[in-house]
Formats: sequence, C-alpha cells, structure tokens
Amino acid sequence: MSECGGRGGGSSDDAEDEGGGGGGGGPAGSGSLSAAAAGASSAGRLRRGLRGASLMARRRPELLCGAVALGCALLLALKFTCSRAKDVIIPAKPPVSFFSSRSPVLDLFQGQLDYAERVRRDSEVVLLFFYAPWCGQSIAARAEVEQAARQLSDQVLFVAINCWWNQGKCRKQKHFFYFPVIYLYHRSFGPIEYKGPVSAVYIEKFVRRVMTPLVYVPSQSELLDFLSNYEPGVLGYFEFSGSPQPPGYLTFFSSALHSLKKDYLGTVRFGVITNKHLAKLVSLVHSGSVYLHRHFNTSLVFPREVINYTAENIYKWALENRETLLRWLRPHGGKSLLLNNELKKGPALFLFIPFNPLAESHPLIDEITEVALEYNNCHRDQVVERLLQHLRRVDAPVFSSLAPESPVGLPEPPLIAASPCCNTVVLPQWRSLSRTRNVCELCVNQTARVIRPGSISTPRCSFFEMAAALDSFYLKEQTFHQVASGSTECSNFLSSYSPFRYYTACCRTVSRAMTGLLGSERDASESPATAFSSLEESCEVGPASSVPHIEENRDLFPEADVRSTDFTGLSCRTNKTLNIYLLDSNLFWLYAERLGAPSAARVKEFATIVDVKEESHYILDPKQALMKLTLESFIQNFSVLHSPLKRHLIGSGSAQFPSQHLITEVTTDTFWEVVLQKQDVLLLYYAQWCGFCPALNHVFIQLARLLPADTFTVARIDVSQNDLPWEFMVDRLPTVLFFPCKRNRHTFEISHLNYRTRIWDILSFVENFLLCYLHFPR
Repeated sequence: MSECGGRGGGSSDDAEDEGGGGGGGGPAGSGSLSAAAAGASSAGRLRRGLRGASLMARRRPELLCGAVALGCALLLALKFTCSRAKDVIIPAKPPVSFFSSRSPVLDLFQGQLDYAERVRRDSEVVLLFFYAPWCGQSIAARAEVEQAARQLSDQVLFVAINCWWNQGKCRKQKHFFYFPVIYLYHRSFGPIEYKGPVSAVYIEKFVRRVMTPLVYVPSQSELLDFLSNYEPGVLGYFEFSGSPQPPGYLTFFSSALHSLKKDYLGTVRFGVITNKHLAKLVSLVHSGSVYLHRHFNTSLVFPREVINYTAENIYKWALENRETLLRWLRPHGGKSLLLNNELKKGPALFLFIPFNPLAESHPLIDEITEVALEYNNCHRDQVVERLLQHLRRVDAPVFSSLAPESPVGLPEPPLIAASPCCNTVVLPQWRSLSRTRNVCELCVNQTARVIRPGSISTPRCSFFEMAAALDSFYLKEQTFHQVASGSTECSNFLSSYSPFRYYTACCRTVSRAMTGLLGSERDASESPATAFSSLEESCEVGPASSVPHIEENRDLFPEADVRSTDFTGLSCRTNKTLNIYLLDSNLFWLYAERLGAPSAARVKEFATIVDVKEESHYILDPKQALMKLTLESFIQNFSVLHSPLKRHLIGSGSAQFPSQHLITEVTTDTFWEVVLQKQDVLLLYYAQWCGFCPALNHVFIQLARLLPADTFTVARIDVSQNDLPWEFMVDRLPTVLFFPCKRNRHTFEISHLNYRTRIWDILSFVENFLLCYLHFPR
C-alpha cells in the first residue's frame, strides 16, 4: 500500500503535478492535456517557486537582506534624480527695457497690453510696435522706429510692447505669427497694419498719411499737381460754409483711412475741394459728390443713386475703377515672387531710382510720369496735354473744364513721311551673299527717279517712318540681291502700304577701311571669310554679330528733329506694350545687379526691359543718364520692328585657369575670344544639374590630349550660368558643337551623344569634316 502513494516522498500536490490529477486522464503516454490541466500545471510551478524562495530565505537570510537593501537603494536613486530634474528648469529672467530710457518710445517691456489700450483711447494718433526681444528683425527695426518717433513725438504717441513675455497680457491675448508688427490707430479707427519697408523715412511717411489722409486742394495749381500725379486720385467736394462738418465728409474721411488699411502702399490718394468754381472743373456740382480722375479713360463720378454712400463702398469703387500709370514694387525679400508675377503680364520696364518718400518734389519721377503719359496718350487728349504742360512747367491759359468727355477719334499720324527722308541701314550679315556687309541708304517717299546717295541733302527719317520702310525693304530683299555689287547700286521698291509711294535703297559694299564710319573702332560690318582653315592659313577673329538695325549716328540723345509726336501714343501702335514699374534703388539695388546693373555704380539709377515671352532682356546703357530723352529713345528702340537693342547676356565671372589646363572653361565674356579665335574649337555644352554630362568628361580629356593644341581648342561652357546669342544656344544637354576655323559661325553638331559615346566617334566626325572640306572648300 505504501508504494502507491509515497514514491519519492512527494505530497499530494506533487502527485497532482506529475500525474495531471488523481484519478482523471486517459491512458498513460497519451501526450494530450486539456486546458484545465495546463492551468493547474502553471499554478503548481508558481507555488513551487514561492516555496523554494521562502525555503532559501530561511536557510540563507543574508540574501533576503541584500534584496531589500538593493530595492531601497533604487528607490532613493530615483527620488534623487527626480528632485535634480526640477532644478534644471530655471525660471525665465524678468524682461528688461527694449528701448533706452531717453527714447521717445514708451516701452511696455512687461507686455502691459491693458495700459497700452488706455493710453491709445486718450490719444489721437498712436503707433503700437509689437516686438520680441530675441527677434533679429525687431532689433533691426528698433533704431528705425526710434528715429521716426523723434520726428513725430510731439504729434504721435509711439508705444512699444513686449509680446513675448509669457506672463504679460500681450502674449496671452495676441497670437502673432511674426515680429515685429506695427499697428496705427487714428482715434477710434484701426488697427491699420503697416507692412512696408522697415525704414525710418517710410514709416514716417506712412504715419503722416494716417495723420492727414486727405489732401486739401485750394487752387488750380494744386489741382493740377494732384491730377498730374502718377498715382490714382479721388476728389471730394464739400461746402464748409454752412456747417463745420458737411454731410458725407466723415464718410469720405473714413474711406481714405480704409484705403490705407487695405493698401499699405497708399497708391490711391484722396483730396478735398471746398471751392465750388474749382469743383466745376472736375464736374463736381453738389456738395458730397466724389470724383475719380483717370488719365486716358473717362473719369467717373461716384453714383450715389446706385451704390450706398459708405466708406467701404467709396474705397472699393475707387479701387475697382482706378487707372494705374506707374506702379511701385516693393518685394519682401530676395526670394520674393513679386517680380515673376508681374513679368507674366507682358513686357516690363523696370526703373530703379533713389527715392526719398519725405521729399516735397521728385523731378526724376515727374520726368518718368511725363514719359508714361505721352506713351499712353493714344488719342491726343487735351486734358492729358494740359497736364503734360504743367509737368514741364510751361505756362498755359486757364482751362475751362476737366469734365469727363468721350475720347475723340483722331487720325493716326502717317507712317510714311510726306517729304523725302533717308537713313543708313546695315544689311544683316546672315542674309548677305557677299563676304562683306552691304550698307544701304534707305530713302522714304522718293519718286521713281533714282537719287544717288549724297547727291542732295535730305532730312533724316523719324523712327516709325524707318520701321515701316524696313518692313517693305526686307520683303523685297531678294530683288535687291540680284543687283548688288561692289559699286553703288540703287533699286526702287514699290511701297507695300501705298501704290503711289516708293522706297529707294541705294547700297554699296563697305571695305575694312570704311567701317570706322559706322561708329565702331573694329570692323563691325565685316563677315568672316567662307574658306575653311588650313594649317598654313591663319584665322581672323570676328566680332559678335549684330542684329538688323538703323544706324542713327546719335551720341547719347535723340536728335532734335525727331518730333515728340513719334513717341506720343506709342503703346497703341505696337504689340509690345510695356508695363512700367518703379523700385527704390536704396532698398532693392540687389535686384538691379541681378538684372545687369553695375555693382559699383556711383548713381544708383538703372533701367531695363524684360520680356519673358520672347526671352529678351535689354538694359539702358549705364553711361547714359536716366532722363526723359534717354527713356523715350530706349522705349522706341524696343518697340521698332527690327530693334537695334542688343540682348543683354548675363554670365558668370571670367574663369581664369592655368595654361596647363587641357579644357578651356568658356563664359559669356570670353565666348567670342575663345570660340572665334585662330583655331578649330570643340565646345561641350553642359550644366551642373545635368546628370549625364559628367559621363563625357573623360572623353573630352582624352580629346584634349590627342588633338594638337596649336590647331584645336577643346572647351566647355556651363549654359545654366552663361547666356549666349540665340544662334549659339542648344535645346538639349549635353551637346558638342564643332566650330571650324574661318567658318566658326557655321557650327556643326555632333549628334547621338549617349553613355556609349567613345573618343573615336568624335574624332571620326572631325576627320570626315576636314576631309570633306579639302575636296569642297566652299
């Protein structure tokens, strides 16, 4: 009996663990346990573990003491670490004054927004300057705000508020996403946020506009000043004789403040007329009426019977119907997209001029305004002519009315002169059959009888007369080539505009000795010889090709005999109408330098025309002064059919490499010198972003080593950094062009470039070309 229950001295629990239960289960060795049996087995192992630990503790009590001591040490270490972590978070230091104690700016450096609101209600005009002490822009604007405050401290209250102190009310109530923030309040109206340049003169000018949003116009001279300004103008007529505040005056006053709130540039000006005789000049009869002046379209009177007479409606009406003559651009930073958005609208004329907003007069801006008025005066409007006389300071009789009138259709000036006139024209080299250029004297309105050049003294043609003549001249150019020779030959061409008028072209070939008469020190009209180079012959360097143009033989300014009517209304007689923009060169000269202005210019004045659609970029010669005459000539040259302007090329600095370099790096400035030198040239076009271009580097290095250096030049140019004339541009990268000596204007592309291109492919192409030329040199 004792053998069944006690083998091994185990207890009943042990028996249960080993047998899986006293009487349950199936036959021995079945290998399958139920879920209940598995749970009982786990519980049994846990109980055995606890009994083993207690037994071990009774046998060796020092282990129990060690475990307790280790746990206590861990708890103490955790508590000590947490207590040290609290000491790491140091309370913020109390803020200090941002402005000096002697500054006219009231500095609320603890963010007391409630105190700022109290002082604002007690003042007429208040400027609030919200800043963060750590903000670099706030630190830079501090001196500018303080300088403006010294000029206006007796009229305007300047308050600076620290809006970063976490315990201040400004931080809790205002949630600005940028600093600094400038708010202006005119009594209860506001806030008017200023977003212009952070410059003392611009801030002061804006504050003065908020102080006096209306311009008082007491006389006819001031009225002409107001209307001839390049900015849109809104005039209100109010009779103050009956009451100190006539009906509608406060509404009109608030509309001027609304314009400053919506447009920080203040492009719409508001004026007040109190003289009824002066008001009649602008068709204002009833007190409270509002007039919007427009130079070229019909001026408008606010329709009170259609639109409610509110400040918001008056401003919206003026904004929707205003006419922009010139526009100021003020980009926010070097990466601003403002210029890109304006360039999408069409050709643009950018004028960089030094501008002082506080100056009482701006003579240069007056001249630019005069140019813009003449450029857009398509109908010879009498009111515009009177404003032009006022800008020119020409005395004129008192005009009777500036009332809106429908424009009278005047006949356009004839394109063909009534009397004979002549100009010198250089025939484009790429159209000429001769090895040298042909210079023609193109005369307008000549009879069928041929008149030799220089036989009579004829006046010079105006700009548009010559443009029309060129149009017809190039249409009949094939006929002219049949009679061209080394001597002076004349050919009459029937006008394409009228069957009774003729264009006479008397042409002659210009030798090298005579090319200096065209105003160039070098042979600007000589074309390269058509014979290909040999080792015995030497190549002659050719200058850059020029586009078809009219040789006007002017120094800096147009001649006096060109009538002003040639420029008047030009915007309506060309499909390249310009949008004119102004930029302050004191703030944005960086943009001028990127567009081609010299970085070391003594006077920061610069003019450039950019036409994105045509990918054209022209600059006014920096040697010429920026004034009315040069601007008119610049715009005329751009508008003509065959423009004499040369596309401005922007390139990286000239790369200077030691003489032992195998591959010559070409830039915009060195292109003509390197490519049109006395050697054959292999030129690789590449860009930094071109992933496949580096695959040809080893091929070009081997070519440079194999080809003789005295007859071949291996070069490359980064076209992403260097502009080239259109005839030398490529449409894919990489591209290799071969410029043969003495025929380097006739380039040959080595096609089918890929990663399998070998040095033998390029050498074979060059060899085949040379062999072909030896048999067929022309």
